[in-house]
Amino acid sequence: MSKADFIPKADHDLLVWMEHLISKFESSIADIAMTEHELSELKAEYSDFHAKIAAASDAQATAKQATANKNDSRQCAESTIRALVRRLKASSTYSEGQGIALGIVGHEISYDFTSAKPNLTALDHTGGIVTLSFNKYQSDGINIYCQREIDADWVLLGRATVSPFQDTRALLQVGKSEIRRYTAVYMQKDTEVSPYSDDLVISCIP
Repeated sequence: MSKADFIPKADHDLLVWMEHLISKFESSIADIAMTEHELSELKAEYSDFHAKIAAASDAQATAKQATANKNDSRQCAESTIRALVRRLKASSTYSEGQGIALGIVGHEISYDFTSAKPNLTALDHTGGIVTLSFNKYQSDGINIYCQREIDADWVLLGRATVSPFQDTRALLQVGKSEIRRYTAVYMQKDTEVSPYSDDLVISCIP
């Protein structure tokens, strides 16, 4: 049977373990096949490793603080810019062309629903009630289908124009869990325009 490696994985644990090992070697060096030179080398490696851990910790702390400082600086700059842009756009002389020239008009995000499919998540509230959450993006909503154990095919539950959607049907048999399978498709006007989502299977408990 294989055994776990005796050398600790975590740096701090290894440092403590090495310190303990060296102290044991020092107290019993005459009883083991180890020279004073080898012990000195091990001590030097321990000291070097200890120094490198300290340097790495300092570097991490410095990097963390530098990132925090950078984020604060960006937040201040963005706050100033947004205030200026709000005032500019509220001016009677402002035009869309001026905004485009200044680069202060956001680009409209478009989604290709011929390749994008909904991503459903579900939460069982017991008794057959299930909450289905999704991201609508720029669609008009989604059609949600469900298939239970008694269903030969998918059953359309309805169209959801806001998230979440709730399936409030009671369990098929009172007191007995049931498996439900859900899928959804994006809608534009009255047309299904995307692939169907991956099947989401959930066990509904009493």
